[in-house]
Amino acid sequence: MAERTSVLGTGLVGCGWAIVFARAGFEVTLYDESPEALDRAQAQIASSLADLASAGLIDDAATVRARIRPAPTLADAVRNARYIQESVFEDAEVKHRLFAALDELVGAQTLMGSSTSAIPPSQLTRDLATRERWLVAHPVNPPYLVPLVELVPAPWTAPATVAGVRALMQQMGQVPVVVKRELEGFVLNRLQGALLNEAWRLVEEDYISVEDLDKTVSDGLGLRWSFMGPFETIDLNAPRGVREYAERFGPFYHSLANSRTTPPAPWGEALVSHVERLRREQLPAEELDARRAWRDRRLMALVRHKREMERAT
Repeated sequence: MAERTSVLGTGLVGCGWAIVFARAGFEVTLYDESPEALDRAQAQIASSLADLASAGLIDDAATVRARIRPAPTLADAVRNARYIQESVFEDAEVKHRLFAALDELVGAQTLMGSSTSAIPPSQLTRDLATRERWLVAHPVNPPYLVPLVELVPAPWTAPATVAGVRALMQQMGQVPVVVKRELEGFVLNRLQGALLNEAWRLVEEDYISVEDLDKTVSDGLGLRWSFMGPFETIDLNAPRGVREYAERFGPFYHSLANSRTTPPAPWGEALVSHVERLRREQLPAEELDARRAWRDRRLMALVRHKREMERAT
């Protein structure tokens, strides 16, 4: 019999996790306090699996779909689960209530991860009897297309928990990275935040348009970053590698950093309204869902290309 995983919370992230686990051959129990949300989730999962099959990224959508079943109660959802992925609303109190209930229900060997993108694991698990078996497992949405998972332990998370969840994520085909100790925003959001803050300021200071800023990333930085990170990028951008790059350009980047002598201001209402107006001119609000589907299809094509390149090397 296949091992069981449990997904708690059936928003976009929870549905994505269910696909990740079922695609890897695990039985998945899906739970949400709202029966309506659970019904919507099943329809969303079926649609996403059909898209994955059309893109050639899974062989049999029906087989994967059959591994996912809704659970009528929380106790039923987590019974005999090897791993639980919590993906409920991003609110510390909501998560605290759920975690306290899980303390009374989970098996002695069950490992648990939270999909939170901002709440430190110590804040979520401080008072739990099972706290050594909890960590943050922060995905990128949608996780069945973007495989990175940030594993962030609390100070009391057992090393065996980190190792176990890392091995599980690798077994699922994800790409886990371990953040050695907790910090605000973890790592991915801090990197994204640095780019976003500079993007907002460059637009606010009228150096570039919103549309051209996006092109700078999508048709510039993003092309390389889709298959290698910043350190590998600069290692390849100087004849003798990363040290030569640092010697050549380190002072320049230090000067750039010093050119911003104050922390970026919060994104103000006037600026947000300006960017929103320009974005809605490019993409009306009623077309957002269709554009998200377009994004996912482009990601599917990119994932397929990367797999083909990896097999060829």
